[in-house]
Amino acid sequence: MVAVHTAIAILLVIALIIRVRIDPVISLIVGSLYLGLAAGVGFAGTVEAITTGFGGIMAEVGLLIGFGVLIGSLLHSTGAFRRLVSLLVQRVGPGRLPYALTSMLAVVMPSIYVDVQVVLAAPVARSASPFIGKVGLPVLASALGCGIFAGYVFVIPGLAAISIAGLLDIRLGDWLVWGVVIGLVTAVVSTLLMRLLFHAGGFWNPETDEEVDEAMVEQEAADRAYLTGEASSSEEAIRRTDAEAGSGVRRLPLLVLMLPILVPLLLIAFGAFAELGDWSNEFIAFLGDANIALFIGLVGAYALSRASAGSERTNEAMEDGFHTTGEILLITGVGGSLGAVIEATGLDKVLGDLFQADEGAPVVLSILLAWFIAAVLHLAIGSVSVAAITAAGIIAPILDSLTISPLVIGLAIASGAMFALQVNSNFFWMFKSLLGLSTKGTLKTLTLVTSVASVVSLPLVMLAALAL
Repeated sequence: MVAVHTAIAILLVIALIIRVRIDPVISLIVGSLYLGLAAGVGFAGTVEAITTGFGGIMAEVGLLIGFGVLIGSLLHSTGAFRRLVSLLVQRVGPGRLPYALTSMLAVVMPSIYVDVQVVLAAPVARSASPFIGKVGLPVLASALGCGIFAGYVFVIPGLAAISIAGLLDIRLGDWLVWGVVIGLVTAVVSTLLMRLLFHAGGFWNPETDEEVDEAMVEQEAADRAYLTGEASSSEEAIRRTDAEAGSGVRRLPLLVLMLPILVPLLLIAFGAFAELGDWSNEFIAFLGDANIALFIGLVGAYALSRASAGSERTNEAMEDGFHTTGEILLITGVGGSLGAVIEATGLDKVLGDLFQADEGAPVVLSILLAWFIAAVLHLAIGSVSVAAITAAGIIAPILDSLTISPLVIGLAIASGAMFALQVNSNFFWMFKSLLGLSTKGTLKTLTLVTSVASVVSLPLVMLAALAL
């Protein structure tokens, strides 16, 4: 009955938000209360799970969200994202922009922390969306979501990839080769399929699928003016006025302006590889901590904004960032509350008892079983990494009885763990707020593209089984 109540709670949250149009924060709390009480967690246990779940998520990603949003807001004030998008369009063309974005996130900049990636990449996706046309936002949002999670589960140093490899005793070198290939192909093919869907017409409705706050509206108006050439003279006038006033404000090179994004990613990756290679120390771990890395990026973004945009516009950017951060933190924390209540029900143990692999099962059946366990766990728990780790823990004890390479089983778990990221995930609500989507729009982009990517990667895993 626990699985049934969990499904009802998730559907209840979705129905309240989309059909009844109740605010997501209220809907998530209602769903959490129903699940805790119906599944036997108890009154006190339900309240404890809701509060500790909120606090746990805030401890895990609260500073990441705050620092990341402020970095994005400050870089917007410098015009860095507009210039980056213009450069990307010139180099790869608007038609290839979604594939460039998803490939970069999946393979070039895979991260242990998906939260870091989304807070840094979301402003780029929003700024670039006018180049793609009317459905530019959903196309790039899907490309962003797919790239992040394809890298997270398949490409080292993605946390899910590292965790699965460690639990199943798979050599990271072997995983890296197959993971990069499958992750890249999955990201590109899934982005192509989503683009075809959105361009077919009728599926995306900006009035109901998009939901932006005032700060986003102002930023996008400036972006549109810049992209159409209307802002060039005014920006030049601002720079000339600042120069005449002796403020020292100047147009900095784009590479310099992007350092607040690049430096944190490099620090995090360096710390991860140092840990994997067993040559890390306290100082390297300190710099590689995502919170410290992003704070360094924030300090750099603040300094660059003061130098290129002036103190007044920098302060306005900080205020806009604070305004956006509050909403994101609340809805993300409440999303964590629902996940904590689900964990308190003991659903993972129930699923572990339900799925037992038969000794000597055929290769295809073993792959499907591993994929299915991970997919169901993700649907229930709402965390890609927890689903991947739990599935690997369930299968690891009977791995020797399977007539298949542990690497293939690991890749199948990674594939299934991506399936249908939805409302019981705190990432879902971060994605929604940062990209200016409604709950319905987030289901059409993030939930759908992770489902598509999970299904697309499954036959790729089966092909890998033929070679291993």
